[in-house]
Order: sequence, then structure tokens, then C-alpha cells
Amino acid sequence: MNSKILDAIGLNIDPVFYIIGLLVICIGLLIFDIVTRHKLKVLSRRYDKFLSGKNAESLEDTITSKFEQIDKLARISKRQQDQIADIDSNLNVTFQKVGIVKYDAFNEMGGKLSFALALLNKENTGFVINAMHSREGCYTYIKEIINGESYILLGNEEKQAVEQAINTDNFMEQNED
Repeated sequence: MNSKILDAIGLNIDPVFYIIGLLVICIGLLIFDIVTRHKLKVLSRRYDKFLSGKNAESLEDTITSKFEQIDKLARISKRQQDQIADIDSNLNVTFQKVGIVKYDAFNEMGGKLSFALALLNKENTGFVINAMHSREGCYTYIKEIINGESYILLGNEEKQAVEQAINTDNFMEQNED
């Protein structure tokens, strides 16, 4: 059975094949519709579960509250970063390196009661205290150290104390890595 319309177009195919093709397309669309409705139903259940017990206004309030908390945390974090920067800048001028040498100043029988104490900052600037103990009393001297050097002549024990302090493993320098 041929169709005059199909023959006029130039398609010499039996119309039954067209009907079967259209029937296959309709069945495919029906299956696609069923799958889409099922997915929509699952999504609708998830949406209802998400909003269960809350209305849109309370959900909006919750979201707004969370954003306010995030903003507050950002301000706190910024303030703490500023405080850490202040602490770090203050630590650069504090005494971080220590060297001490005990000695017997006058070769007496009293033991090593004299000492030289060097206190330096990160740039090896600070001072050395020399306390000399004798039978008559204790004499204390202080000498300024700038960049690891003294403009006043240092005694052997003072030099040793300054070298100890300069070569001290600094806690701040270890943690910078």
C-alpha cells in the first residue's frame, strides 16, 4: 500500500513504517515523561524535607544570622592579625639572646661568684653586665652592645658572654620557617 502524498514528495516507503516509527517515538517520549516525573517527585520530597518545620522567613533569618556570624569572625580575625603583628614588632626589640659566663675575678678561694651576663635582641643589640665579686664587695659594670660590637673594651669573660648570646639558637628565628 503506497500513499500518493508520499510518492509526490519522493518517499517511496510504505506508510506502515512511518506509523511504527511514530509509535516508537511516542513510547520513548512516554518513558522520558515517566522518568522526569519520578525525578521531580524525589526533588520535591527533598525540598519539603529541607524546609520542614521552618517557613521561608525563619530560613531567611537563619541565613542572615550565619552571615552576621561570619562577618563578626572576620572582624575578630582581622583584630587578632593586627595584635599578632604588634606582638611580632615588639619582639624584635626585646632581649631574646642570653649568654652568661661565671668566673673567679680575683683568683680567691671564694669560688666563681663573679659573672658576665649578655642580653641581646634579634639584631644583637643590648648590653653586657659584669658583676665582679671580691671580699670587700661586689662591683657591677654595664657596657652597651650594638650589632654584636662594643665601643668600650670588653674583658675576656664579657666577650665570651656576648659570643654565647650571639650564637644562641633563637626561639623566634626557629619558628619563622
